[in-house]
Amino acid sequence: MPPLILVMAALLLPPAADATSSALLGINYGRVGNNLPPANAVPPMLSSLGVGRVRLYDADPATLRAFANTGVELVVGVPDECLAAVSTPSGAASWVRSVVQPALPATKIAVLTVGNEVLTGANSSSLSRSLLPAMQCLHDALAQLGLDKQVAVTTAHNLGVLATSYPPSSAYFRKDLLPLLCPILDFHARTGSPFLVNAYPYFAYAEDPTGVELEYALLEPTYAGVADPSSGLHYPNLLVAQVDAVYHAIAAANTAAARAVEVRVSETGWPSAGDANETGATPQNAARYNGNVMRLVADGKGTPLRPSVALRAYMFALFNENMKPGPTSERNYGLFKPDGTPVYELSYRLPKDNTNSGGGGGGSGTIGGGGEYNGHGEDGGYYSISASAKPAECQGIKEHDAGLVDMVDTSSCSSMCGCPYDDDGIVIVSRSSDGRKEASGF
Repeated sequence: MPPLILVMAALLLPPAADATSSALLGINYGRVGNNLPPANAVPPMLSSLGVGRVRLYDADPATLRAFANTGVELVVGVPDECLAAVSTPSGAASWVRSVVQPALPATKIAVLTVGNEVLTGANSSSLSRSLLPAMQCLHDALAQLGLDKQVAVTTAHNLGVLATSYPPSSAYFRKDLLPLLCPILDFHARTGSPFLVNAYPYFAYAEDPTGVELEYALLEPTYAGVADPSSGLHYPNLLVAQVDAVYHAIAAANTAAARAVEVRVSETGWPSAGDANETGATPQNAARYNGNVMRLVADGKGTPLRPSVALRAYMFALFNENMKPGPTSERNYGLFKPDGTPVYELSYRLPKDNTNSGGGGGGSGTIGGGGEYNGHGEDGGYYSISASAKPAECQGIKEHDAGLVDMVDTSSCSSMCGCPYDDDGIVIVSRSSDGRKEASGF
């Protein structure tokens, strides 16, 4: 296969507001594919992009080892199929001792996400009752080892947990989910962990392209925006409206939690291709949306309802994943193809200190298909890394390194919870992001 090609740019900019100690921007690294590069090729790629925060959907040992001593901060998924096993004190303690503790401190695990979209997913009836016990037991297991201040515990929801999101000030959770969500909110308030939401303006636009303005969904800075008729707040784009809808729903469900819980975007993105009926799924729109998300995060600002709380978001996703089920769009959210070439050209800016690896003070960049030199260094323009000038870390990636990777079905075993893994990480357990189509917004 072609060598891994990275094309990016770095240009020092003035520091972004409120982005000096924690990165606000991350990326989701899914591995539901049989043609993806090996895990050890990914950290150099992320370093070139200036991304220092990564969300994983499982705790594959080879992947955790690949991020050791890189400074990259990880959000590590506890797969849905592990929930029952870690919902007891002994099961959670065993999982933490066998998965988390050995990886620390070399691998910087900052957050555990217990399941993904459990309350609205296909297996919600069987998994929902295990969710909070699993979160509590994992937190307690971390506390027993003195790791609870280092590693937070949370879970990720989609916007399907909302009964309504328009206008944001009128949003509230589905009544059937309140008996589950209210104790989860209390857990967040007690432990200080964030409420994560997978927010996709794309779905709101695709489902109602005549009612939702494309520029509003794409977060275009020139769009006039929408006013919330109840609160009077002005919403320049749909993403911040969706986040504030979650804040309002939290307030409606649990006043104490509303004062203490921060909402963060655990997934957001736009597909570059789709089926004929998937309106708006184009490379041009994907580039506009993802570039605007990066700009929005780099500004270090909050939402209209929480202006002092800088928006934090994880882009979805690093790679196109060819084995994801569902419509064509599901396999086309990546910024990169499996060989490392960009899916489309993308200009972006990153906040100061977006990485933990000493990579400078912030900057702007482009991801594109050319290899030309576009500037004169940090003060003068852009750098590019291409097939003729790729990072040393990417030299020598061979076809067998990045080629076919065996997938395993974890439904018949207990994963890390203990599915066996090859020492070289050849067997990979991956999780997809189910149920995002339930996203809504105005």
